[in-house]
Amino acid sequence: MKNTSKKLLSRVLTIGAIALTISLSANSFASAHDASGFKVAVVDVQKVVVSSPQVNALRVEQKNKIDSLIAFVEKAKADLAKEPNEAKKKSLEEGYNKELNVKKQAIDKEYSKKLLDIDKNITEIIQAKAKSDNYDLILTKNSVLQGGVDITSEIIKLLK
Repeated sequence: MKNTSKKLLSRVLTIGAIALTISLSANSFASAHDASGFKVAVVDVQKVVVSSPQVNALRVEQKNKIDSLIAFVEKAKADLAKEPNEAKKKSLEEGYNKELNVKKQAIDKEYSKKLLDIDKNITEIIQAKAKSDNYDLILTKNSVLQGGVDITSEIIKLLK
């Protein structure tokens, strides 16, 4: 048991060291080339996503759909409670479960599609900004320790 813990700790430390080395290397690469005209920008993607009107609208839409599902379940429970015949009750319950699963899958599928569309839109806006301002490299802000021009607020403005 102790040997397994030591191996796990060793692996975690090795992975951490590799991640730190990669991060520092990327930072060194960016700052070394920045002086010679290589333009580097950083974007706080999480902040962009939280500020996105599309994401906020999707959250509201998703909440409304979840509320609708909850209302469906409450209605189904009430209908089941009214049914005295156990055989009919079981059949009714199976029907409601199938309908609930179909509705839930449709909501999940639509939500995933809309998230992908939003992701694509944000990526396109960042790429257009990179092209218009002649950035050679754009990194996520959380992967950079130092350097790069922070264009997060500019991307947020372009989303609105």
